[in-house]
Amino acid sequence: MMSKSRGKNSVMKDVWRRLKRNKLAMISMILLIFLFLIALFASYMIPYDYASMNAAIRLQPPNGEHWFGTDNFGRDIFSRVLFGARYTLIIGLGCTTSAAIGGVVLGSIAGYYEKFDNIIMRFIDIIMGIPVFMMALSIIVALGANMRNMIIALAITNIPAFARITRAQVLGIRQQEYIEAARSIGASNFRILTRHILPNAFAPILVQFTLGTVSVILWGASLSFIGQGVQPPTPEWGLMISAARSFLREYPYMSIIPGLAIVVTTYALNILGDGLRDSLDPRLKQ
Repeated sequence: MMSKSRGKNSVMKDVWRRLKRNKLAMISMILLIFLFLIALFASYMIPYDYASMNAAIRLQPPNGEHWFGTDNFGRDIFSRVLFGARYTLIIGLGCTTSAAIGGVVLGSIAGYYEKFDNIIMRFIDIIMGIPVFMMALSIIVALGANMRNMIIALAITNIPAFARITRAQVLGIRQQEYIEAARSIGASNFRILTRHILPNAFAPILVQFTLGTVSVILWGASLSFIGQGVQPPTPEWGLMISAARSFLREYPYMSIIPGLAIVVTTYALNILGDGLRDSLDPRLKQ
């Protein structure tokens, strides 16, 4: 047990060592940690109530009192952007985590049990044959437009990516000698999957998780932009851009600032995902 634990610690230290070499990935990680802290403590950090309206200060450009300006209702955009990070992370991490759990379960069953493989994968192919946006929009229209239903819709549409990656990994790992050895000593299928196969399939699933979160954030912002996601007055970034589109020419900061928040967040996730992929690739070991 001690040697096994030491082996795992050695692998993690090796991955961390290679990740630290990637300066962009480390900067992205720090930025995402900072964003997570903002989302967690936004209630204590915002200078004004994000929903408080004041017609006397409406449509003010960025200034010393309101760093990002105010919107058409006199609400402080800086407070709304900070608080909106919470909803962006809830949508991104909530959808991706749900999709990862569903996809890993389906992919594991399909890859390990041949009799279920064709049934599960043909179902996955059907889902993948429907455009993501169209499928998510259809589910939301059927269930109703709100954040909960949007998370459900985006989670369903992201399950196939995790299922296919997990299945491919399970198919490759289940033929390894140490899996045959586990079977020969009477280990159950559940134990083999959870203790031997899935831990060794973790790396590509983790990379897909980071990159999948990017897609979810962008799709979530798009759905909120057309009124089928988060509903007013919630300060979600995509919804803020949608509300500001009528003022784009005269007051572009109302759209640009939440748009930049989306760009910076998704870019950081992409860079971190690429860094993790390179760090977890055994071919890059030195």
